[in-house]
Amino acid sequence: MIAPTYMKNTFSNALKRHQELVERTLYAIAPDVEKASEILLAAIKGNHFVFTCGNGGSAADSQHFSGEFLSRYKDDRRPLRAMALTADTSALTAIGNDYHFDLVFARKIRGLGAPGDVLVSFTTSGTSKNIVAAVKQAKAQGLKTIVFSGEGGAYLRDIADAVIAVPSRETARIQEVHQIIYHSLCEHIDKVLPIMNLT
Repeated sequence: MIAPTYMKNTFSNALKRHQELVERTLYAIAPDVEKASEILLAAIKGNHFVFTCGNGGSAADSQHFSGEFLSRYKDDRRPLRAMALTADTSALTAIGNDYHFDLVFARKIRGLGAPGDVLVSFTTSGTSKNIVAAVKQAKAQGLKTIVFSGEGGAYLRDIADAVIAVPSRETARIQEVHQIIYHSLCEHIDKVLPIMNLT
């Protein structure tokens, strides 16, 4: 049959592209991941909020990441203060309708963010207008900013505190690697919190 053969090839090629990107990413972004971990741990130590946002699949990643904070990753520990800015559809649609979709996250940050908080944004392209606006708003209010992106978002280092730019422009592969990265951040936080007496 033709279909199973095509499926096998498609699956095999996807896995190969994933593996190649993981290997490239390891060396390209390790310092950025370390910087992001320091920012997140400082926020946790100060009992600050971690806000997350993204569009589409990246919105799902932002909610996944904040969920790991509020519930747990693997180890039992206290809930960490986190909020996905993508989750309140009433506020999102109101802001989009009354103002502009470019401001759906920036306006939430303006209302909820405080110095010492952290904004973690996900944009595979690196050019999402509502993400860039949110990062700028967060910086103006004294929040720390972390951006997960593809290689097209490297320029955001000019405005963000840490940019984890996966070296690819293929959306699906970037999102897969983003998940590995934020899971590794969660694992690191779980290991470090007891050492910092923050459990």
